[in-house]
Amino acid sequence: MRLTRAFIDVPNPDGSTRRVHYRRAGSGPPLLLVHQSPRSSAEYVPLIGRWAEHFTVIAPDTPGFGDSEPLPLARPECEDYADAVVALLDALGLPQVGAYGFHSGAIILVTAAKRHPARFSCLACGGYAVWTEAEKADFGAAYTPDFLPMPFGEHLAWLWGRVQEQSWFFPWYRPGNANRLPMATLDPAQAQPIVMECLAAGNSFSLGYGAVLRAKRDVPGPGQPTPPVLISAYDGDPLKAHLDRLGEVPPNWKVKPVSTPAELEAEALAWLRAHPAPAATPRTPDVGEGFVAVAAGGFDGLLHWKGAGDPFLHAPGSALSAAPPGTLALDLPGHGLSDPWPEAPDVLGPWADAVVAALRALDAAPTRVHGAGWSGVLAREVAQRLGVPASEAALPPGDRAAWRVHGLPDITPDWAGTHLLKAWRMLRAETCFAPWFAASPATARAFDPADLAPERLAVRHLALMRASAARPLLSACLDAAGPE
Repeated sequence: MRLTRAFIDVPNPDGSTRRVHYRRAGSGPPLLLVHQSPRSSAEYVPLIGRWAEHFTVIAPDTPGFGDSEPLPLARPECEDYADAVVALLDALGLPQVGAYGFHSGAIILVTAAKRHPARFSCLACGGYAVWTEAEKADFGAAYTPDFLPMPFGEHLAWLWGRVQEQSWFFPWYRPGNANRLPMATLDPAQAQPIVMECLAAGNSFSLGYGAVLRAKRDVPGPGQPTPPVLISAYDGDPLKAHLDRLGEVPPNWKVKPVSTPAELEAEALAWLRAHPAPAATPRTPDVGEGFVAVAAGGFDGLLHWKGAGDPFLHAPGSALSAAPPGTLALDLPGHGLSDPWPEAPDVLGPWADAVVAALRALDAAPTRVHGAGWSGVLAREVAQRLGVPASEAALPPGDRAAWRVHGLPDITPDWAGTHLLKAWRMLRAETCFAPWFAASPATARAFDPADLAPERLAVRHLALMRASAARPLLSACLDAAGPE
């Protein structure tokens, strides 16, 4: 069963709108999944696949996380995130859902169910925090400091260390033998997904975490309406001890400790299936941005697109955020928000196959194809297949043999996180020199100093770090470019 992705515009209380990204799969009663902070709905992809056998599963990125825009608030509270959940249900046309949340996702859902009990047929929660006042003060001061990009990438070293060591100690900022966790690791595959989602969230990381840390125990009192709620936690989860802090709960609530994550999932699924929401079909939005399924050239997945007009193909290692206005921008396979291409080819034909298939699936009728950087070569190939001209952009300067060796850094995660800094240093050099890897007075290029602002570099850095297929694409374009 294919998982799909989409965007929808959701109203804010102040009359503005924010764009929300979500994943969807399955059929049957609607089920909402709310992720923990600072993650995104991507953490639920395996779970969506399993639970889509029983439900229409909808997993949004919460405001400011993943690829959803933040709330228009300087200091949002848990109630604001809870109301945002209900605003999304309204936008999707869903009067009621079952819901599952883990850790901060569970806290948001319990608050949402207390404020809007009729909108939920039931909740299943993986961990629920009940902080003491001392813990709130301690965590509030140290757990989630502001996370802002710094000129030379200093924030990247801090982030890698913080995420890595949160598997060693709880809380992460108080290392000690008494605070050790049973899942300690140096495995970069464990840290990398969380680091990437922190990079996407930016300072929403601090805002979202701060809101749930300040949240009060939101268990409904006697006589207050509430849907059925399951709260469970497994061995090794720091929040398992919080089950004993819940105190008296409503009679239709169930608190159950378990031993393993698999047991928690089984308990949650049984609870959700026992209390399904009425059948309802989510509304299909049309917001000028989305994902198109492509199976061509050996690629089989979703490509992210945005806008309308003649197609724009970003440079290897970039993303559609670099597209000029008035174009139909695509995130190429293995770039931006498009699906990875695990065995991306280093020849151009399959890349052109995938782009042409995407444009045809979108019913695009281009008059010209634009390409940036070395993707100008790909743009020429796509344009030739479509029978239209390509823009005459100059290809990047520099020896092609040197481009093949040095053009893009290896961003394979390593245990110390140095791949993050290599990408950041490349982008600073790229701003000042052309080609970036041959920095010298002779290769200096004129640039706007604002392009070195950490906030701008952070956007480009995230795109480069997401570009798992950038090096094969660069190689394919170099081979097809012909002699210098």
